[in-house]
Amino acid sequence: MSLSLLIVVALGGLLFFSAYKIKAYEQGVVLRLGVYRGLKGPGLRFIIPFVDELLRVDQRVITMDIPPQDIITRDNVSIKVNAVLYFRVVEPSRSVLAVENSIYATSQIAQTTLRSVCGQAELDEMLSEREAINHKIQEIIDNHTDPWGIKVSLVEVKDIDLPQEMRRAMARQAEAERERRAKIIQAEGEYQASEKLTAAATVMSKEPISVQLRYLETLKQISAENSSTVLFPMPINLLEGLGKLKG
Repeated sequence: MSLSLLIVVALGGLLFFSAYKIKAYEQGVVLRLGVYRGLKGPGLRFIIPFVDELLRVDQRVITMDIPPQDIITRDNVSIKVNAVLYFRVVEPSRSVLAVENSIYATSQIAQTTLRSVCGQAELDEMLSEREAINHKIQEIIDNHTDPWGIKVSLVEVKDIDLPQEMRRAMARQAEAERERRAKIIQAEGEYQASEKLTAAATVMSKEPISVQLRYLETLKQISAENSSTVLFPMPINLLEGLGKLKG
């Protein structure tokens, strides 16, 4: 093999080991003999072979499922809760130098934080104040991962798995609440109707003719049906006269 061919092969080998293609959503962390030397942005980048080491870091948003966690709430209810976590690497150098595996570390801190926060809340808070629970979990995880160059943007509790006994108890409670509201609405309606009737009776007591008009209106409504038969045993004015005689 000629010298020129050896040179070409050597140069080709050096080029192969020194060239790196970094994608648009990545950053390259350069270590020279184990010492941090800086970052390299997207594009075709070159390093010193066998001296430098380039580690690619993905900076896209990562969606991570937090597996179901067995939790006992503050009011001693045993539940299972899972969640989803959204985060991204904002400082590639710290994500490489400050922690061995930033993704795995974030997953572990997310699981422990989910158990801790949900264990400090009551079941009613978990069901009715989920937004506040999500924000608290996100804030705690973000504080822990900040030294690793990771930003947690969102945490969402997905499912709360309740025991069957608790589901039946909550169903009975909901049914009792609906019955209570129905009775309150009915009572309020009867109260308002009684007020209107009292007011109408007061007006009619001052104007006797209104009683007769109301009586005639009632007869009109009854006679509107084809099958109705109305009997008048005596005139209305005669009834009024009899009433006066009795008085």
